[in-house]
Amino acid sequence: MAMTAQAAGDEHLPATQPPPAPGTAQEHELNPLQRLIQERLRERGWSYGGVARRGGLPRSTVYTLAITRNLCRPPRPATIDGLAKGLDVPVSAVRTAAAESTGMHYYDERPARYQGPGDQERELLIASIDELTPEDRRHVAVLVESLRNKPRQEQPEGQ
Repeated sequence: MAMTAQAAGDEHLPATQPPPAPGTAQEHELNPLQRLIQERLRERGWSYGGVARRGGLPRSTVYTLAITRNLCRPPRPATIDGLAKGLDVPVSAVRTAAAESTGMHYYDERPARYQGPGDQERELLIASIDELTPEDRRHVAVLVESLRNKPRQEQPEGQ
């Protein structure tokens, strides 16, 4: 008797809809939560089922959040917590992406050098800071200060 892909475990099978390729028009149509989920799937080679298992969520929940373009309301806090665990990202990153996907924003003004919704490193840094211990924040602050004081090297155009 043959097992279905679902019964055999879908961790190594492609998602029903593969994540859009970086830089494509399809990727730019994603809301922030979709983008976060799809980028983690692509970066780690994970499936919806794998994320769901790690986060203690139904696979259908992860899949629905990954494909739903217009969220009416943010997911429940338990779903956000599970998704963060399953994606291995800070809870605050998922909370921010979920809120922005429903049209809510946490900042009135963006800093002048803000790169837009695709600047995931910036979003991750901001979202992670509250989860660090005071000692770890001091270490990060020293590192950031040393990087800010480092002489800037000329970068070729386009980088």
